[in-house]
Amino acid sequence: MAMARFVETFDGDDLDPAVWTTSYLPAWSSRAASAATYRVAGGELSLSIPPAHPLWCPDLHEGPLRVSAVQTGNRSGPVGSADGQQPFRAGLTVREEQPTVIGFAPLYGRIEVECRATISARSMFSAWMVGLEDRPERCGEICLVEVFGDTGLVGSGVHPFRDPRLREDFDAIDLGVDVNDWHVYAADWSPDGVEFSVDGDATRSVAIAPDYPLQLILGVFDFPDRAPGDDPDAVTPVAELAVRRVEGSSQARSISLSR
Repeated sequence: MAMARFVETFDGDDLDPAVWTTSYLPAWSSRAASAATYRVAGGELSLSIPPAHPLWCPDLHEGPLRVSAVQTGNRSGPVGSADGQQPFRAGLTVREEQPTVIGFAPLYGRIEVECRATISARSMFSAWMVGLEDRPERCGEICLVEVFGDTGLVGSGVHPFRDPRLREDFDAIDLGVDVNDWHVYAADWSPDGVEFSVDGDATRSVAIAPDYPLQLILGVFDFPDRAPGDDPDAVTPVAELAVRRVEGSSQARSISLSR
């Protein structure tokens, strides 16, 4: 089967709304309330968290959290339903119904994200693939990279969430990577599992993988209560993620949602 390809090099001055949703899991709040602070210039996407960036879902999320993230898929059920993406606690209901926008949602293939990050002990960045949740069990995740600033360890692997066919297989290891520099984080995804690499060097593999299309999310996160002595206005931004290339291949030429 010929592989469909997706390449994003951020050549314009904004993101294509047919591909990118510039809010993080907006069904649980709204697109406006969960909007990323971002810019596109010089062939780079910059996601940042300046001191004025609002808390994300402050009345619902346990512990204060600020997020700037963009995603290549977005959908939900009607207001009041439980039909949303990546529910982070029990009992969540949709507050703002989302249009279905699927910009990039591969099924198997290779996914690469070239990025660098500026993070502190209170922040993290991540790039991950996750199910569209057109059925609740189609929610598994392939995490290409996750780095918390207080550890420097590079995390990758699979999270099952509510997919009963998957199992947890995630690890964070010391690769000696300076995340301030540009690196290519990649996953080779097949029905047999996922092979992870950084700059072309294999890092780990897992023998299980989701068998449905996954969207990509790129994000930077700030946990204000992890460094209560910090002056939040002392550093601008608190955290930043710069991305200059996303590339993927897929066996799926088009995505058919199950409902």
